[in-house]
Amino acid sequence: MRIASATRAHVAALAALMASSPLLRRYEVTARGARASLTKALHAGDVLLVALEGDAVVGFAWSIKTPALDRAAYLRLLLVGEGLQSRGIGAALLARTERAARAAGCRHMALLVTATNRRGRAFYARNGYHRVAHLPGFVRPGVAESLYMKNWLTPRRRK
Repeated sequence: MRIASATRAHVAALAALMASSPLLRRYEVTARGARASLTKALHAGDVLLVALEGDAVVGFAWSIKTPALDRAAYLRLLLVGEGLQSRGIGAALLARTERAARAAGCRHMALLVTATNRRGRAFYARNGYHRVAHLPGFVRPGVAESLYMKNWLTPRRRK
C-alpha cells in the first residue's frame, strides 16, 4: 500500500468509496454530491491523501487547515473501504495527515466522530485523540457527534 496526494483522476473512485460507506449513508452522501465536494476540495487546496493498493483506491483522508481553534487542522473525513479496516490503512493515512498539518503550522488536529461509531472512537483514542465534547444534532438532526482533539504543543516549563 502507498499513500499519495489525491488528484482529479482519483475523484470518481473516492466518490464511489464515500457513497458505498454505511457510515456516510446516514448523512445521505451520494456519488454525485461526493464528486462535487471532492472537486471543490481539490480546487480549494484541502489536503486529500489517498491510500492505493496497486491502482485501486482503498481509503483516503481529507483535512483542512483553519485559523479556528488556535490554528487547528480539521480532519473532515478518514475513510477506509469496507472489509479493509484493521489493516493499518487508516493509521497510515492519519499519520500522514498529521504530518502534513504539522508541516503547515497547525498546532492541533480536530475531528468529529459519530457517537455510535465505537470502532472509530477507539481508533482515535489509540492514536492520541481526546474526546472534548458531545454534540447532539450538530451536523445532522438525530445524529450525535463527538468532538476529538489532539494537541501537538509541548507544555512550557515554568521558570
